[in-house]
Amino acid sequence: METLRAGVIGVGYLGNFHAQKYRHCPGVELYGVVDTNYQRALEVASKYQVGAYADYRDLFDKVDIVSIVVPPAQHYLIARDFLENGIHTLVEKPVTETVEQAELLIQIANTSSLVLQVGHLERFNPAIQMLRDQVRNPLIIETTRTATYQERGTEVDVVLDLMIHDIDIVLSLTECDIESIEASGSAIKSDKLDVATASVLFQNGLRADLSASRVAKTQERSMRVCEPNRYLCLDYINHRLEIGRMENGNEIRDTSALTFDSTPAGTDILQSEIISFVDSVLTGEAPAVSGEDGKKALEVAINISRHIARN
Repeated sequence: METLRAGVIGVGYLGNFHAQKYRHCPGVELYGVVDTNYQRALEVASKYQVGAYADYRDLFDKVDIVSIVVPPAQHYLIARDFLENGIHTLVEKPVTETVEQAELLIQIANTSSLVLQVGHLERFNPAIQMLRDQVRNPLIIETTRTATYQERGTEVDVVLDLMIHDIDIVLSLTECDIESIEASGSAIKSDKLDVATASVLFQNGLRADLSASRVAKTQERSMRVCEPNRYLCLDYINHRLEIGRMENGNEIRDTSALTFDSTPAGTDILQSEIISFVDSVLTGEAPAVSGEDGKKALEVAINISRHIARN
């Protein structure tokens, strides 16, 4: 099997973990890490015994695959440069700042037969995989995603920071176009939206009610799906999926539950994401979360943020 040489661009909190997963991924040699804070690059490189660089362009002729884990404002430029140099690219969410930028990355990747994968990590959560296996005909989807406040991630608003995870999952559960969006939100601790709610109506009648906060007292990640005769309640954190009946619009609490132990998938969802990316490169198959998927989630997130700004 071909050994792929990997690089990680940006080795802050999350980038460090990308490097760690490549270090232990079969068929991959972690070649080097890059950070504009060269001392940080040296620190992480020393831990994994690889090269350290301050300029990502130094890796163009040295790696086959790369993870881009830098602030979103830099995603487009760095991803474009790696793709144009023939390097398969995994870029963290949101894929880019604008839909137009995402379309350009997709075009470059397609023209060069390169893998462009977007880091929507929840797609690899076993709890979500359980839900996807169970959902049949969703009528209403309700999502809640809250976190305590941290400076990390505030380069973008809460829609692009947190809600976009649930936007991506909802879009993956339906192929229908959006009819309308209503949304509200406010800035609390940062200069961008810290709390947001959105109601997204699809042309097939499905309604998705999304709620996100990064200034909450506790962490919550949940999804609730109502179908014509049953409901599904997903607890991401505890990896539990509860399924019950609906009668005349009311829940009947004779529930069954599927837990994380019901599925053979592992608990390390970042490792699963990295392995999926590597497999796509080696097999030529489409990535689990394509550039197109990332673009669609980005477009909805931007529309929600714009709706809030207008109101």
